[in-house]
Amino acid sequence: MSYFDAASAAPLHPVARQALLASLDEGWADPARLYREGRKARMLLDAAREAAAEAVGCRADEVVFTPSGTRAVHTGVAGALAGRRRVGRHLIVSAVEHSSVLHSAEVFEAAGGTVTQVPVDRTGAVAPSGYEAALRADTALAVLQSANHEVGTVQPVAEVAEVCRAAGVPLLVDAAQSLGWGPVEGGWSLLAASAHKWGGPSGVGLLVVRKGVRFAPQGPADERESGRAPGFENIPAIVAAVASLRAVRAEAAQEAVRLRELTERIRTRVPRLVPDVEVVGEPRRRLPGIVTFSCLYVDGETLLHELDREGFAVSSGSSCTSSTLTPSHVLRAMGVLSEGNVRVSLPPGTAEEDVERFLDVLPGAVAGVREKLGAPASAAAPEEDVLVVDALGRRCPIPVIELAKAFPGVPVGGTVRVLSDDEAARLDIPAWCEMRGQEYLGEEPADGGTAYLVRRLG
Repeated sequence: MSYFDAASAAPLHPVARQALLASLDEGWADPARLYREGRKARMLLDAAREAAAEAVGCRADEVVFTPSGTRAVHTGVAGALAGRRRVGRHLIVSAVEHSSVLHSAEVFEAAGGTVTQVPVDRTGAVAPSGYEAALRADTALAVLQSANHEVGTVQPVAEVAEVCRAAGVPLLVDAAQSLGWGPVEGGWSLLAASAHKWGGPSGVGLLVVRKGVRFAPQGPADERESGRAPGFENIPAIVAAVASLRAVRAEAAQEAVRLRELTERIRTRVPRLVPDVEVVGEPRRRLPGIVTFSCLYVDGETLLHELDREGFAVSSGSSCTSSTLTPSHVLRAMGVLSEGNVRVSLPPGTAEEDVERFLDVLPGAVAGVREKLGAPASAAAPEEDVLVVDALGRRCPIPVIELAKAFPGVPVGGTVRVLSDDEAARLDIPAWCEMRGQEYLGEEPADGGTAYLVRRLG
């Protein structure tokens, strides 16, 4: 099996395994105790905290270990908002943040706060001016990921941090995807990360709160981890997490060059090998190992199963793989094609021959899925200038497939009215028009769903 889903969880680094096994014998006692075994555990914990601070670029007493990256985000957002409640009840996030940030925003909004989502462009990047425009006198906190988890786009954190600093607003950075590649630059105030993203064990997160940031931990008080992460520390896992972070950092510069070449190979060759594909994400400012593309007329779940049978583990933001049947909020915010979406995220050490085999297998897998779904080859000519395509009750990618089947018979200047109750159609039909050079006229209410109007330009 070729594991190409490192953005979800990287394989355990050999150094992490060694450190975990070694510290199981030394770090089992309560580090708060003064007897010998407790002192041993405290020394391991303190050393791990110092090493984590060095990797992040902060003071050791600013680092807190949490039970997960998600908990680090939840704790950081809630604590910063509570610490600055006298300033106001306004939170700023980007539209493509990880779900842990967006869920925190939902809880805050339900409790009476206000939230502003900063939009992104088609590459998934925010503009610093977007954060500047969102700032208000009552803004308590801004949040921005260092790099996107679905498309790999690197965000302008340093520029946004400067905008926030000038306004006196702290910036929390979700660095889960990027910390293994290097420290986050800029004058950020809080940072969250997760060990399983860089090859550490799951169940360890990092929360950094800079000195001077107003922070009020929420929930029952606890004497451990500065009162910010209650519960007994998992010292062996923490030691393994920090050891693996140092190890991947030592390899990062060389490995980044190699993985960039492999992902660039995928970005360049997939559109040549597979027709009707849109490669998404920033082509230059992106993480080394992530490349994402979407395929017209393809059911994302079926394609993932086909690739799995061929020995490849990949991920998808397609609504076809979602229990809610809605496309990824990241792809939706970018306004790009969501159907048949594939995210390839290569772990360090990925072999060149595995990437070549993936490129050999992919065209046949996509063609097989399209054939099963009846993707368009030709269509009968309608007699009217307005053609109605009824795709009610049918899920992605069928509405777009039916549109494409009917379109060749529509006269130039004619209109197709696609009826659909599938939420993904709201994103995928405009994306199809852009890819095909046709005019998307908008949508209007229709019995049982929505009508999407498309005009043929040529």
